[in-house]
Amino acid sequence: MANPTAIPYIYKGVDSKGGKVQGEINGISPALVKAQLRKQGIIANRVQKKPKPLFGGGKKKVKPADIALFTRQMATMMKAGIPLVQSFEIVADGLDNEGVKELIFKIRDDVASGTAFADALRKYPLYFDALFCNLVAAGEQSGALETMLDRIATYKEKTESLKAKIKKAMTYPIAVIIVAIIVTSILLIKVVPQFASTFSSFGADLPAFTRLVVNMSEWMQANWFFTLITIIFCVGGLIESKKRNKKIAGFFDRLILKLPILGKITYNSISARFARTLSTTFAAGVPLIDALKSVAGATGNSLYEEATYKIRDSVSTGIPLNTAMRTSDLYPTMLIQMTAIGEESGALDEMLSKAAEYYEEAVDNMVDNLTTLLEPIIMAVLGILVGGLMIAMYLPIFQLGQVV
Repeated sequence: MANPTAIPYIYKGVDSKGGKVQGEINGISPALVKAQLRKQGIIANRVQKKPKPLFGGGKKKVKPADIALFTRQMATMMKAGIPLVQSFEIVADGLDNEGVKELIFKIRDDVASGTAFADALRKYPLYFDALFCNLVAAGEQSGALETMLDRIATYKEKTESLKAKIKKAMTYPIAVIIVAIIVTSILLIKVVPQFASTFSSFGADLPAFTRLVVNMSEWMQANWFFTLITIIFCVGGLIESKKRNKKIAGFFDRLILKLPILGKITYNSISARFARTLSTTFAAGVPLIDALKSVAGATGNSLYEEATYKIRDSVSTGIPLNTAMRTSDLYPTMLIQMTAIGEESGALDEMLSKAAEYYEEAVDNMVDNLTTLLEPIIMAVLGILVGGLMIAMYLPIFQLGQVV
């Protein structure tokens, strides 16, 4: 027989000090919910199922930025001396995203029932990866959970900030290219045919450029739907292939690194993630070999992931980290030198943190420069596309005026 599924309940009652409290909790039945609340020192006067929102809306997707905010708020609550279970409630009450609220309440219920914080997080691998859970577990075991949560929060914030910069660098040109394609398609499908019908009454040969544009327009009118479906399937197929096939993923990862400007931004961002992740895990007391396993997954590039695993294997045989990095021939010289200094001075986490800050700032500056550089280039491309179509349409009219 299948176990009953817990559902959200809303409760009102009084706490151990006589103060009125209310909130949300997951449970199987009202009676079990009341029993669960009594363990938390709450006497429930009213327990009822949480009503479903009208039209099924209201719940937003839980994003990595939400997890970073949750971690920072939990670190702040713990540093203030607020008990863990109560910290969950305070953090959840201040959030607008119902999806994040529900997630926090589920974790709170598990912790309140005696489950370790790290074990409660491991139930939701979609939001809390192995690195996050292992660091929380290390904090619980060492009795410095608030310090560890602060480090994790800093790591998540820096990581999300770096991702946002990369997205900013790629989103702007992609968005403008899509707009340019849409505008050009509309002109070819809707505007050019109007000119073409006018040209047919001229009784004269059209200029070569105009004939080319008219032919493109006729082809677009006949095949626009097929072309759109083909593009969607090709893009979707490439994305899925990259997720499922390591060889294809490796091909695209190498291709991105070879691009003129985006390649350098990606290279610096990988170096920043490598240094930031290794600094955070090593400072938390995670052994270097185990830390490198977490770093491999955080690089975000299959080429560097494979290289990091090779570095881990070399370090496990007694080779210094900086020597193993230099052998891979992938990491920048400055990062290798700072790693070497950190190993010699016994301050590897501090040196890696400084290296991460340097490469994060480098990415930030390059993204700003890229945006500034792309604006006039994109405007020129748009002008050539739209202006070229207009010139092609008016050339026959100019020629007709010269004949008259």
